[in-house]
Amino acid sequence: MATAVIAGGSIAGLAGALALSRLGLSVLVLERASAPPEGPLDEAIARWERPTVPQAHHSHTLTSLGVRVLRERAPGLLAEARAAGAALLDLTDALPATAGDRTRRPGDEDLVALGCRRACLELLLHRAVRALPGVTVRHDTAVAALELDRRTPRVRAVLTTTGERIPADLVLDATGRRALSRTWLADAGVPIAPDRTSPSGLTGYTRFYRLASPVLPGPLNRGNAAGDIFGHYAGVLHPGDHHTFSVALATLPGDPALRPLRTEAGFTAAARATPWLAPWLDDDASTPISGVRAITSPPNTLRGTAGPGQPPVAGLFPVGDAACVTNPLFGRGMSLALDHVFRLADLLAEQPDITLAQRRNAALMTYEVFTPWYEHAAAADQRRIARWRAAVDDTAPPVPADDTAERIAAAARTDGTVWRQVTRMLMSLTPPAESFAGEAFGTRVRLAPAPARTPVPPDRTTLVHRVAAAEAAARGEAERGSPREAAEEEAPREAAAEGAPV
Repeated sequence: MATAVIAGGSIAGLAGALALSRLGLSVLVLERASAPPEGPLDEAIARWERPTVPQAHHSHTLTSLGVRVLRERAPGLLAEARAAGAALLDLTDALPATAGDRTRRPGDEDLVALGCRRACLELLLHRAVRALPGVTVRHDTAVAALELDRRTPRVRAVLTTTGERIPADLVLDATGRRALSRTWLADAGVPIAPDRTSPSGLTGYTRFYRLASPVLPGPLNRGNAAGDIFGHYAGVLHPGDHHTFSVALATLPGDPALRPLRTEAGFTAAARATPWLAPWLDDDASTPISGVRAITSPPNTLRGTAGPGQPPVAGLFPVGDAACVTNPLFGRGMSLALDHVFRLADLLAEQPDITLAQRRNAALMTYEVFTPWYEHAAAADQRRIARWRAAVDDTAPPVPADDTAERIAAAARTDGTVWRQVTRMLMSLTPPAESFAGEAFGTRVRLAPAPARTPVPPDRTTLVHRVAAAEAAARGEAERGSPREAAEEEAPREAAAEGAPV
């Protein structure tokens, strides 16, 4: 029986184990962190600290692509999530009021998202995978190096951080944004193909809440979320499992005027000033169940080691974030990882011989999965960063050389057909080039009625003032009660590295 070693036991690694186990392989997952807590699901989630996966404590969503993968590939896991209180969100509820005929159309059944905290979905996945025959999940152990047969070249074994040699026919690099296979290959003398990178320009702040009742306090104007990406910041709310929801605020990295967003008072002031969010944060509507966590996102990255430009090593496959990282504002990471690992399993089933040809075909498939979304995120982030930078510097907003994206977004607010195509793209079902192609689509965008006014976010000066005032008031109250506590609250928590909490 062939052996697969998966380096990393988060979403991509665990889903990879689920997918590969169906091929009759012996699967070993090596995860550097300790095992998650046992016990009732909601209690275990509350006790699960993730120092090696800081993004796990931030807002996540499962897009329509991810829901489709679970429906087709892991319906039991989707059922477990639903039983745990995760909601299937019908995105057509957010069709524009001016859409005219609101009769359901073919394809609308795909327009759903899953309201579920990442920790809930990951813990359910962990428990399902460790119960599979032929799968072993080992914690507190990580892959340190590869042993290669240099004649092919192909994988022969992995060496762990504890010095153990484990024979392996296949190795999946599911080490996330660290993409450690780059280091393993370099250490083995294999040339490394260059990455494609583009800045994400994002510092995010997240806080979790629990609703006082199962009735949603306000509309989900984005179908799977409330809020928006505005002209100088973003504020988005995602429903979760167990009557929870998360609020994520995002700014440019290194914006000193909005550093108080890391405090509970500053965060709350900004969230309550953000359109569509205030009803959810009313004291009678919800209660905070976490503090504020901050993180600086890494750049959008399409890994050269995952693609066709990499000198191939048979049996080695980067998956998920180890293959491609896109800005979390788009919420695509988990869904793309699920899609990728199951497509990889299909390829391995069709081409079971572990050869360089198999590895080359996997690289082509990987770039087919990720390239459209990397390029979309890179272009969208470039436009957004320029707008946000102009707001921070108090200069005139840039005039885009191509305003196609802005015109399509405006048309989606009044035309149901355009809205569906935009939503399919945002939910990772259809790549942008396919979603927006054709003369008929362009005509609809040109002829779409002008959108009605939407709630207006606070301008930058107002937002900065509200955040600063709230933080100062809270600090004053703390100083009157506990000087030491106030000093600790004021002390900044600096990021150790990009992608780490700040």
